[in-house]
Amino acid sequence: MRRPALSATGAVLAVALLLTGCGSDDEPDAGTATGTTEDDAFPRTVEHAMGSTEIPERPERVVVLDTGELDSALSLGVTPVGAVTTAVSDGFLSYLADDAEGVEVVGTIAEPDLEAIAAAEPDLILSNKVRHEALYDQLSQIAPTVFAEEVGVVWKENFELAAEALGLEDEAADVLDEYRAEAAALGDAVGEPAPTIGAVRFVGGGAIRVYTPESFLGSVLADAGLGLLALPTERTPTFAEVSPELITSVDADVVLHSSYGAPDESGEADVVAGPLWPLLPAVAADRAHAVDDDVFFTGIGLTAARLQLERLTELLAG
Repeated sequence: MRRPALSATGAVLAVALLLTGCGSDDEPDAGTATGTTEDDAFPRTVEHAMGSTEIPERPERVVVLDTGELDSALSLGVTPVGAVTTAVSDGFLSYLADDAEGVEVVGTIAEPDLEAIAAAEPDLILSNKVRHEALYDQLSQIAPTVFAEEVGVVWKENFELAAEALGLEDEAADVLDEYRAEAAALGDAVGEPAPTIGAVRFVGGGAIRVYTPESFLGSVLADAGLGLLALPTERTPTFAEVSPELITSVDADVVLHSSYGAPDESGEADVVAGPLWPLLPAVAADRAHAVDDDVFFTGIGLTAARLQLERLTELLAG
């Protein structure tokens, strides 16, 4: 069972106790014990959404508080000591689960557990302003904390920020170059004219999201020279919301669809079995494809982007 989150005062006390316990003269110096030498890349000061943070030495115990930050860390070969889960699952995203084996759950994205985070003794916390702006001061009392400004379409910038905090800029540049080459290869394989793509996600309560070019998926497709169908949006630029009665507005050559949660609970099963779904041009042409929600919509980051390209190559260029 998840422990209740600490108040700001409680978090400070927890950190103080941890620091006291770690400061014993009987404990060997971490660098000496592991045989490491002084790292010229640290200390360093990282500028980010909440200001600037000094990171005294290369982080070895990292806690991440959103799916994008977990993806970024693992993509750079860093296994965090703690990470949060989504609200619909007790585990990490399916495409990251193997690499995240053994990582401690420290709450959910919506409710990080400050006590568990402090107990993990992190030397770096990664998250973003969108999710956790209100917790920044408390998190900073636990460990150096670096926040991205936004999420979604800016995922490459966020990846580079995480790499800067971890001292892995060169590694990040290499894997981003590989990603860009894979995106270009997909675009070349699809050729002209490029199909219009509709990205449909069933999220429950009768709500259906149709993602726009301003979304994470939209940015990946753009890197491949492809585009998403753009419906008028209201609450957010990343997706439009339509009712089941308006599903035929997804007038695209190809439709990618998934559920946030179980299809029978998200509404997907009812819509796909209903009378309007077969009227979509993509469905009539057998070009409507179920995709992994964790990869295409819940996940954000380099590994998700590369998996998207792999799946899209199968669907569009196979």
